[in-house]
This record gives sequence, C-alpha cells and structure tokens, in this order.
Amino acid sequence: MNKFLLRAGTLLSAVLLFIAVPATAEEVSAELQKVRDTVSERFAEINSEDIFESPIEGWYTIRKGAIIAYISGDGRYLLQGDLIDLEDNSNLSERSRNEARVNMLSAVPNDQVIVFSPDEVEYSVSVFTDIDCTFCRRLHSQIDQYMEQGIEIRYFLYPRNGPTSPSWAKAENVWCANDRNEALTLAKLDKEYPTRTCDASIVSKHYLIGQDIGLRGTPAIVLHDGTLFSGYMPADKLKQAIVAID
Repeated sequence: MNKFLLRAGTLLSAVLLFIAVPATAEEVSAELQKVRDTVSERFAEINSEDIFESPIEGWYTIRKGAIIAYISGDGRYLLQGDLIDLEDNSNLSERSRNEARVNMLSAVPNDQVIVFSPDEVEYSVSVFTDIDCTFCRRLHSQIDQYMEQGIEIRYFLYPRNGPTSPSWAKAENVWCANDRNEALTLAKLDKEYPTRTCDASIVSKHYLIGQDIGLRGTPAIVLHDGTLFSGYMPADKLKQAIVAID
C-alpha cells in the first residue's frame, strides 16, 4: 500500500478543476468496473470492493483500511490527500476514514479484546494500548475514573515496537492469562501474574488493525463514530469529546 501512496502524488487541483460529463447509471457502473479493473491490474493489494463512488462526479474513492485516495473516471489520475467540502467546512476524507474504523472495530467481538465495563455502560471506546507505554499506563491507572463516567474501555493490544519487542511478549502473556483484566493491570505495574501457553495470534490481529486504522502512537482512542484521538485523555475530557459528537 505504501508504494501505491507514493505513486499517487498530490493532484488536489485536478480534483477541484475536473468537470465531469453527466452519465447514466449504466455508464457509471461500466466506468466504475473499468476503474476497478485498472487499479487491480496496477496494485495487487487493492481489491475491487475497495473502490466505490466518491462525492465528486467522475471520480472514485479508494479506501484500504483508513487510507483514502481518489482516482479519476478514466483511471489516469490518482489523488492521495484530504477532500474538503468548503460549503459546510467538512473533511470528507476523514469522514470516510471514520466509517472504515467503525467497520473494522465493530467486526471484533468483545471476547477478542480486553474489556473494562462500568455497571452501567453509557459509552464505549476502543483503546490501543502498549503495556510499556508511559501514557498508556497513566490512562489505565485511572481506569476507575473512566468507569465512573460510564465509559467502557475495549482494549486492543498494540506493542508499538513490533513482534520482536519485549512489549510484544508481555502482550502475549497477558492474553494467555486466566484473568486478562487483572493481568493487564499487573503488567502495567511491572508485577507478576499467572499465565500459560496459548494461541496468542490475537496480538498480531490487534497490531494489524491498529496499522490499518492509521495509528501514530499509543495510547490511541477511537470513539463510537470512528473519530481517532492519538494520546492520553483524562476521563472527564474523553466524556466531553464523546458528548460533543452526539
């Protein structure tokens, strides 16, 4: 996908100045199929279902995870960058990224993450955490405060230094513990906890999801609408952010 983005270039002016000739539904469908065939031939990592109509007539959206690009109807021009609607001052690309994050995270059931839930759940967020990350530890040390705000935390294990790091081994040990919640808490305090050998491939799955949704660091907090916040947020500020988008 990186090669795909590097080859895209910045063609925002082409998007803004492009004037498309109106087409019938049948012609649009044929054109979209042609675009899909063209992209699939050039980029093996892009699937046909990753390409669909965009808000701009004559252009199509390519969405791979939370990475967004646009391609012209003739398959010649490729744009990688944010598309802004100046009428309502909205970022259409970020909206598409949010939709992608919602789709990816909602497909992961609670038994495949580590969940801390209050007695009464008012809100639910996904948090990508690294056991050794300082601000991840700070967030988790205040887990009771998030519970008091009615915020459920769905933890995804994201050892940011990759598969060969000590944090990765710690994440696998936490996942294989009988009580994952307790193990996560103790691991973040550098304390011992009972664990065992198990299938810990879920850590790889969490890690790949984190990359696909566009993580830049940990902790990373994803709200129910797909909005991504990079970094620590105290419980009261997080609740304000959640309420603001409702």
